[in-house]
Amino acid sequence: MSTRTLLNTLYVQTQGGYLRLDHETVVLDVERSQVAQVPLHHLRGIAVFGNVIVSPFLLHRCAADGRAVMWFTERGRFRGRLTGPTRGNVLLRQAQYRAAQDEATTATMARSIVKGKIRAAISVLSRVNRDYPDSYLEKARDWLHQLKRKLEIQETLDGIRGIEGRAARVYYAAFPKLIRAPNLTFLTRTKRPPRDPVNAALSFTYALLTQDCVSALEGVGLDPQVGFLHAVRPGRPSLALDLMEEFRTGFADRLVLTILNRQQLQTDNFDHRPGGAVLLNDQGRKTLLTAYERRCREEVHHPLFKESVPIGLLPHIQARILARHIRGDVEEYVGYTWR
Repeated sequence: MSTRTLLNTLYVQTQGGYLRLDHETVVLDVERSQVAQVPLHHLRGIAVFGNVIVSPFLLHRCAADGRAVMWFTERGRFRGRLTGPTRGNVLLRQAQYRAAQDEATTATMARSIVKGKIRAAISVLSRVNRDYPDSYLEKARDWLHQLKRKLEIQETLDGIRGIEGRAARVYYAAFPKLIRAPNLTFLTRTKRPPRDPVNAALSFTYALLTQDCVSALEGVGLDPQVGFLHAVRPGRPSLALDLMEEFRTGFADRLVLTILNRQQLQTDNFDHRPGGAVLLNDQGRKTLLTAYERRCREEVHHPLFKESVPIGLLPHIQARILARHIRGDVEEYVGYTWR
């Protein structure tokens, strides 16, 4: 069973569950047995994943109170939300658009995003260097520390983006040192298209993570296309890409490295296309997707809570914290720190 109340939102991932209203409480039944009960006044929203039924009376009460109900697939793909008469979503998006147009606010947000990204990269390099000491990993880690210090005094968005680009080059230059599996080479990060199996695995995992971040942002009522670090372009989920940065290294890269180093993906899991593109085939995608979903079910510590939370809920939690910051409820947005 997976049912959590985090940041005044009830997350229900228990398949076959039935949510109903009992006086002033929300009750979760599974196979006609009550398994959880939460006071309604504690909740600002309810998020259900997959095969979870919400009773009409609970839906009506939530709509009347302005309490959001959000539906996601079991995998976390956003499907829709109920908000009742117009309340905070329009105001939240207006605040988001104002923040994105303010140079100082945009720079502050971008700096926070890049800081978290560099911090996660340092953590990954340090972790590998403890097990497999390497002088280049130590140098790369020192360079990232220097860039993080320069970031603190950088005030312009272009300057912050420049530091982010330099940090990415340092990190990916060290990436071959993180791969222990034989017969796998990685020279540089290639995206469209990926040019080797490592890049193919990274691109596929980043695509999954981006969609999870889009769903999380839509679930709280933010516009995924209006971001801070990533420039706004038609069809580009800029804010989702911003949010993804704090999960890219600590979650996605570590997952790919684990799968590759354990040789769970073999050369026959990749297709080589004309022009040099390398893509995962059906079996390769299935293997990676299975590992991704398994990792999302694992639990980690979040500094805001006294309990562990599933990794798959972290984008939703961080999206809600981001929404609170944009509304002005919290002074600073702090990205999740991977250990």
